[in-house]
Formats: sequence, C-alpha cells, structure tokens
Amino acid sequence: MKLLITGGAGFIGSHVVLDAIEAGHEVVNLDLLTYAANLEYLKPVENNPRYKFVKGDIRDKSFLETLFETEKFDAVIHLAAESHVDLSITNPSIFIETNVLGTEYLLESAHKFKVGKFIHVSTDEVYGELELDEPGFTEDHALKPNSPYSASKTSSDLLVRAFVETFGLNACITRCSNNYGPHQDTSKLLPKVITNALMDKKIPIYGEGLQIRDWLFVKNHSAAILTVLE
Repeated sequence: MKLLITGGAGFIGSHVVLDAIEAGHEVVNLDLLTYAANLEYLKPVENNPRYKFVKGDIRDKSFLETLFETEKFDAVIHLAAESHVDLSITNPSIFIETNVLGTEYLLESAHKFKVGKFIHVSTDEVYGELELDEPGFTEDHALKPNSPYSASKTSSDLLVRAFVETFGLNACITRCSNNYGPHQDTSKLLPKVITNALMDKKIPIYGEGLQIRDWLFVKNHSAAILTVLE
C-alpha cells in the first residue's frame, strides 16, 4: 500500500514511518521540519527504495494537490500538527492555520484524488478534563476542548467527520492519550523531567503538581495506527 504520512519526521510520525516500512508499505513522508522534527530518526530507512521524504507545508493547497496527483496514494495517515499546549496559548493563530486549514486541504485532496483511506490522528484532549472519580473517556463523551490547541484538534476532527458524511470519504479518527518514548522533544514533560534530573536542575511543577495523566508508549500507538489502517 502506498501511504502519505504527514509529520513523519516528528516524534510519533517517525515511529509510524519506520513501522510502516517494516510492514512492507511504500511511504511518502511529508514534513515541514519544524522544531519537533528530526530526520535523524529516519536514518534506518533513508535509502530504502520504498521510502521518500518530501519537505512541504500542509497549509499550501496547490502544493498538496500536485503531490496527490503525482503520487497517487492509497491511504493518508495524518499526524502533522502544532501540538504544544503552552505555545497555543501564546500564539493560537498558527494552530488554527496548521491544524484546521491544513487538515481541510488534506481532506479536499484525499477526496479529489480518490484516496482509499484517511486516518486522522487526534488527541483525547478534545474531551476536556476528568474529575478523579469519573470513568475514562469514550467516543460518546461530549467534545469540550479547553485550550486553543485542543480546540484546533476538535475542529479538525469535525471536518473529518463532515467529509465522511458529506462526501463519503473513508476516514477514521484516533484519539490517543499522552505519548512517551524515543524521539520525543525535550520540551515535553517526561523528557524534561528526566533531563533536568540528570543535570541536577529543578523539575518544573504545574500548580500544585496534583494533575493525573494517562500515558501511552509511542511504539504501541504506532502499532495501533497501523492496525486501524489495515
């Protein structure tokens, strides 16, 4: 199967690229190479004949249409996104441009060029927060985003749903919890805590430090995405 993987040089995306190649797929990795991306992660496959890297911006509609027309993808796995919650508070616009408009342009191209399947990788943050005595989120929970980041992901989720209902696009939305593991940027919580501890620096605490988070190992998440694909 020929796959377009957006954000394939990032933390989660790089694992999906590596695992997809290992599974026998042909992969085109589309990435703008922003702060969280690193092509070093993909050294094991850079010379593989089934792997191709394309530097590009999902906010460029004409570029996307040319790419889809040229490459003729069987499926899209869409991971490219602005994802840093704190940055979304100081600069919401870039999150709307990338996560909402970028997703919409990808959906248009997938529909126009008859891509067989579209997987949109989202986040459980679209559901908001749970109280300590509440059970875990399910797909039936109401969408209650609390940050510009989660609002932008909620908006992109709803666009995917709209393309399914309106145009019959074969699409799936996955909503994972916080990922951890190899390739993660040191600005994220677990790498920052570990790095600071190793350097004998103070560990940052949010508020009283009483928050509870659910964590997902990135390799398990990658395997789940490919299961959804298949």
